Amino acid sequence: MVLEGDVSAISAPGQFINIQLDGLYLRRPISVCDLTEDTVTIIYKLVGKGTEMMSEMKPGKALDVLTGLGNGYDLTLIPEDATVLLIGGGVGVPPMYLLAKKLLASGRKVTVVLGFNSECDVFFEEEFKALGVDIRVATADGTYGTKGFVTDVLPESYDYFCTCGPTPMLKAVYVATESDGQMSFEERMCSGFGACMGCTCKTITGYKRICKDGPVMRKGEILW
Repeated sequence: MVLEGDVSAISAPGQFINIQLDGLYLRRPISVCDLTEDTVTIIYKLVGKGTEMMSEMKPGKALDVLTGLGNGYDLTLIPEDATVLLIGGGVGVPPMYLLAKKLLASGRKVTVVLGFNSECDVFFEEEFKALGVDIRVATADGTYGTKGFVTDVLPESYDYFCTCGPTPMLKAVYVATESDGQMSFEERMCSGFGACMGCTCKTITGYKRICKDGPVMRKGEILW
């Protein structure tokens, strides 16, 4: 879905927007996949009433959207000459796209690893290829790409990594990677800006709110 409007609050890949839907109390947080001066592209999976409503929307529909939420990936932490490994799993794939574009524009080299459950779940592979990056795909059931998980297709050489995906995948990546990196957490959110304290994770400096202090955090600060 492409939304047009004021996107000036979005300052970094990895941030998210929060969409108000008619008749539903809680907004729906969706990661930013791509961005222009006046549009934001999102990709969502149809899993419930909210996303079903979104799938039925027609062009011209006006939405109440909070933008620029959360902290995105900090490119200043990544060495300028680094080869950066981007790891996306399922609905954690979209934010990797804008991040890849930003890294390539800054002159860094990028390798992308995508993980899905099955071939029918694979998406955005061609869009990443169009950027000219090295890409590897794994599916849990082996129906496409390499059978296994993202940790089964990690390259031997890279300098830094960024990842987004479900918590079990993030834990596996944490263990499998030796370099420094940044990890984006998926979590159910109520406010999207830290009001309820419902989405938290444990870090070396205490519990942090995923929606406000994250969703992106440095590997070294996370405690599992």
